[in-house]
Amino acid sequence: MKIEVWSDYVCPFCYIGKRRLELALEQFPHKNQVEVEFKAFELDPNSPPYNGESIHEVLAKKYRMTIEQAKQANQNVGNQAASVNLTYHFDEMKPTNTFDAHRFAKFAKSKGKGDVVSEKLLQAYFTEGKHIGDYDTLADIAEAAGLDRKEVLNVLEDKTAFANEVRADEEIARAYQISGVPYFIINSKYAISGAQPLETFKGALQKVWEEEAPKPLFQDLSTEKDVSCVDGNCLIPEKE
Repeated sequence: MKIEVWSDYVCPFCYIGKRRLELALEQFPHKNQVEVEFKAFELDPNSPPYNGESIHEVLAKKYRMTIEQAKQANQNVGNQAASVNLTYHFDEMKPTNTFDAHRFAKFAKSKGKGDVVSEKLLQAYFTEGKHIGDYDTLADIAEAAGLDRKEVLNVLEDKTAFANEVRADEEIARAYQISGVPYFIINSKYAISGAQPLETFKGALQKVWEEEAPKPLFQDLSTEKDVSCVDGNCLIPEKE
């Protein structure tokens, strides 16, 4: 089973959805036969680098609400995050453009570190209040994940490095008419939109497995073993 997940590193529901999927997989008896691949998605490709504005100010401006209303909305999301043991520090978040973070994640994937870097990027932004658009911050995350700091900085300085990989994910998202994240596609056939409840993920995994897993051609009613010839070999039964 393959699960493709489109998400952004500044999307609060993406971290929640990621964790709920992981919790569902922990309880899924066939979890070792499930591959999860994260895809790049920019909520706002035109978002500027961090300029000192708080996430409350950005939200208030975007949705034409007061700062207090924005803080309440963020608190509601924070409560959902807490339900899956995530801690969101909204006052410390540094909203920024995420294209370089996605390029970095693609580089990390090429080195076999994609999953660990994706987790660290989300944690850095939502919990640790780090600026994930800053190259030194990304290099720190790279080192913590076991990657070479200098190599990562060289990749980030080259604006074309891994850009095509990010754009390819976004092009597929447009083809699938994905307008919001997180968005989960299972076996290129089933979809889950948003950070759905844990039970939704558990039910989806079971449903897809039952419908898609290979099944034997026949129901075996045999009662004895070793009474047939296989591949030219016949087991000689012992004398009673």
